[in-house]
Amino acid sequence: MAVDEGAVARLLPADCLAIEEIGASGAVFDVLAWIALLVTALFMSFKAMNADPERRKFYYINAFVCGVAAFSYFAMISGMGWETVMGCRQFFYVRYIDWAITTPLIILNLGLLAGEDPILIAAIMGSDLAMIFAGYMGSVALVPTVKWLWFIIGIAVYVPVVFAIVRLFRQTVVDKNDIHYIELYGKVSLLTIVAWSLYPFVWLLGVGVGAFGVSAESISYAILDVVSKCFLSFLLIQDRDDDYDERGAAKDLAVV
Repeated sequence: MAVDEGAVARLLPADCLAIEEIGASGAVFDVLAWIALLVTALFMSFKAMNADPERRKFYYINAFVCGVAAFSYFAMISGMGWETVMGCRQFFYVRYIDWAITTPLIILNLGLLAGEDPILIAAIMGSDLAMIFAGYMGSVALVPTVKWLWFIIGIAVYVPVVFAIVRLFRQTVVDKNDIHYIELYGKVSLLTIVAWSLYPFVWLLGVGVGAFGVSAESISYAILDVVSKCFLSFLLIQDRDDDYDERGAAKDLAVV
């Protein structure tokens, strides 16, 4: 008997006789992401112990970002942190707990790097939290109209985040007239915006319209999480370490 996929997509969680769950390929990528995040978190923690006070804060923030994400992925590969949503899909709500903690910390990282006003940083972190909340509510909504309204709200509150990172934070860096910091901020902010802007597309194709299965959705999120957390962490501290070494060498030459 043929199954009407459109009818399945409209099924409420209570009506589901079977649930579309993550497959082997999605589980493999989750394990790989967990390993990458855990190793990065441990590396950043150990490096923080011997870092100077100026750099230590970045190591600690990176360690917390990757550490919290590693907890999230361990929960998912352990079969925890999920529920059934409309369309009889397995939905890992633990991702949103992860993002509600880690994405504001990434904004804090960028704000500290830029030397931005703490009040503005806090405001953008709040907008980011609103975006995560809207994404979660849209995922678990039982009425399609409500789902898409939450998606629109999420995009709307994401706009200030993009504007702050691309324009406000960057202008603060430019005003310092330090070429190295301008280049460094340009790299990390570009990586962050490109990676973060792909998350709504994965949501749209996954829990949004159901074009992605649960495994494809999980694989996409795993790749984006590793890029936006692990890659970003190493890019940030590597360039800062290079800058610190260059400044230290210049200072030594000046003394001589």
